[in-house]
Amino acid sequence: MRVSSGVVRAGQIALAIALMAALWQLAGGQDAARALASADPLWLGAAVTALTTQTVLSALRWRLTAAQLGIALSRRDALREYYLSQAVNLSLPGGVIGDAGRAVRSRGGAGLLAASQAVVLERLAGQAGLFAVTVTTFAVTLARPGGVDWPAWLIGPVALFALAGLCLPGAVFLLTRMPGHLGQAVAGFVHAARVSLVARGVIGPQIGLSLGTTLCNLAAFAFCAQAVGHGLSPVAVAAFVPLILLTMLVPLTISGWGLREGAAAVLFPLAGSTASGGLATSVAFGLMMLVAALPGSAVLLVQRRGPVGVP
Repeated sequence: MRVSSGVVRAGQIALAIALMAALWQLAGGQDAARALASADPLWLGAAVTALTTQTVLSALRWRLTAAQLGIALSRRDALREYYLSQAVNLSLPGGVIGDAGRAVRSRGGAGLLAASQAVVLERLAGQAGLFAVTVTTFAVTLARPGGVDWPAWLIGPVALFALAGLCLPGAVFLLTRMPGHLGQAVAGFVHAARVSLVARGVIGPQIGLSLGTTLCNLAAFAFCAQAVGHGLSPVAVAAFVPLILLTMLVPLTISGWGLREGAAAVLFPLAGSTASGGLATSVAFGLMMLVAALPGSAVLLVQRRGPVGVP
């Protein structure tokens, strides 16, 4: 039996509320509330600045990716559309509805397939940056103990995640050898990835932009931790914050609310802080994400009808 999207969204909202309520009881909600109430506005402002920079860099990455696939976007159009999709993603369960709209509006003369590939590949490039930081930090801190004390129960899952990510290109290559429409579709996607992400003259800017967006996200989370009085060392930020942010990719709640806070409450004690500190930091980060996305809400009110880019 098919479940309606409305029921799914209601379930995601209910799960987010239930998780936040449970964390309030289990992770010291009262302490987290006090930390949030006394948060340093200067550090919160720094977090918003970092998240705004991340949005600008992401828009430029999308513009570069789209250009390689025949879609011309001005910087202004790319930034406006990115803000718009960001505002939609943060306000609706799933976190991809805004991206789908961005693909439709930017299709121009290149078509919906190319526009969709540009959006998906841009998002994948961003996640690749976060994955690279996660795996590199994990490998280095395991090889040179002292900076991070990885508990035994966490080493296995992180190692499995790293292995799965490293094996993903090989799995995709095998799919291109599949007969029929599936193999053709994957082969077309791989070709688009080569052209837009790793071609000569493109790979350097793509790496720079993806690492830039990753560092901005990590910095924003670290600034929020500092704002609520639970600052983390740079090594702890590089080791644990990517794991916290990756929970936002799980489409069980709205923008990862509840899942992100749960991960922060579990991982912050490993960095010498407290569960309540992780809860307060993650809530502050989520709120600053909403503040940084306010320009997207303005775009929703004044956006033009019709596609952007190539007419």
